[in-house]
Amino acid sequence: MTADTVTDPSDLSALFEEHRPVLTGVAYRMLGRVADAEDVVQDAWLRWSAEGREDVRAPRAYLVRITTRLAIDRLRHVQSRREAYVGPWLPEPFETDFGVTVPDTAERAVLAESVSLAVLVVLESLSPLERAVFVLREAFGFPYGEIATALDKSDAAVRQLAGRARKHVDERKPRFEVDPAQQRDLTERFLAAATGGDLGELLSLLAPEARLVGDSGGKSKAPLRIVESADKVARFLLGVARQAIPGMEIRLTELNGGPAVLILADGEPDGVFQLDVADGLIQCVYILRNPDKLTALAPE
Repeated sequence: MTADTVTDPSDLSALFEEHRPVLTGVAYRMLGRVADAEDVVQDAWLRWSAEGREDVRAPRAYLVRITTRLAIDRLRHVQSRREAYVGPWLPEPFETDFGVTVPDTAERAVLAESVSLAVLVVLESLSPLERAVFVLREAFGFPYGEIATALDKSDAAVRQLAGRARKHVDERKPRFEVDPAQQRDLTERFLAAATGGDLGELLSLLAPEARLVGDSGGKSKAPLRIVESADKVARFLLGVARQAIPGMEIRLTELNGGPAVLILADGEPDGVFQLDVADGLIQCVYILRNPDKLTALAPE
């Protein structure tokens, strides 16, 4: 982290904007919703700009600390709302372009995994503190000492939280080396098989224990329970493909660090399909159809 002291109050806005991408990244990984993340970052700005910060020697560390604590407070609040959510809950899709903005392949892979739907779903089962430590350590590489300061915890406590969180994630989302080109190829083949009604091809792409998770929030059509087994998932998808959508348009895009299928109806987002791929097969199909989570994907 930089140690550039804030000496001129007029620089507050410029410094905040410089660090906004990191703050938004932390807040989104903590909360799984773009709107919630933006609200947290806005609250962080209000606190940062409330008075002069001439005594702050490391603005980035200071802002991350504010943002993380605000995100923890909001997460504790929204978790109670999610208990009453209709059907499975999935994070809101987040447009990414790591291939352009992050040139280093290793760093791009870490960022892509940390923002993937599969990992964000697992993070939902962590405690707010475990999630904060995981995000700061695994996604952004913050030293344990700085995380301890951000959370007002001891270094030993942070290391213990990090170990528990990493173990929990590894147990539920084992690490696989996923080739981006292979993931895109599987997405394109999946799309062709589903729209073409090719049951055999779909089954060849799906792992035997494949699952389908749909998120509608009770506001549109999507399964209210997880669909399990390749055969049931494939037949469900073919049934969906046969249903006509007025003015339907299909686009391949990048969401949450990987390829995704965006469905438009009369120019407005109607749904998103994204695949969790491992060992060359589709492990899970995520379908997002809650209209509240699709508004940010509307074409300009």
